[in-house]
Amino acid sequence: MLRVEEQQPVDFSSALLAKFDEIVKRYPEGKQKSALLPILHEVQAEQGWLSTSAMNRVADYLDIQDIEVYEVASFYTMYFLKPQGKYMLEVCRTGPCCLVGAEKLMNHIEHKLGVKEGEVTPDGLFSWRGVECLAACGYGPVLQIGPEYTFYENLNEQKVDDLIEDLRKK
Repeated sequence: MLRVEEQQPVDFSSALLAKFDEIVKRYPEGKQKSALLPILHEVQAEQGWLSTSAMNRVADYLDIQDIEVYEVASFYTMYFLKPQGKYMLEVCRTGPCCLVGAEKLMNHIEHKLGVKEGEVTPDGLFSWRGVECLAACGYGPVLQIGPEYTFYENLNEQKVDDLIEDLRKK
């Protein structure tokens, strides 16, 4: 059985484990694997990302293979497999948004924050990445900012600068 080990063991809080129990109860007996996605969301909300140790613990809790957790966590883009900034700026990079300046906006964000896509600013506040369609083709360029996933449309460099400054003040 494949199991990736890390040096840092992870212990989930009793409150988080209680949430796991509550989530698993939503599914039929013997179908606890169905709780995997919402449990991963809870882990990420508490820890900020999904470490291998955390994924191993989830697998143990659900009594499934570790690889089953890795497959799911690596498939869905809403899960982070490395630490991220407190705020994740996600810019739509599909055709319609690119036609109205998304690529220029991503370059601007890279220079404004001083980090490349997927990196974390030194203060730990920001990460950014290009994502697939955010379903607002007529309002591009668009971005969403997590962890709340607030959505912003018709952006330009000044509007992005203002958003970043507002987040810094929080």
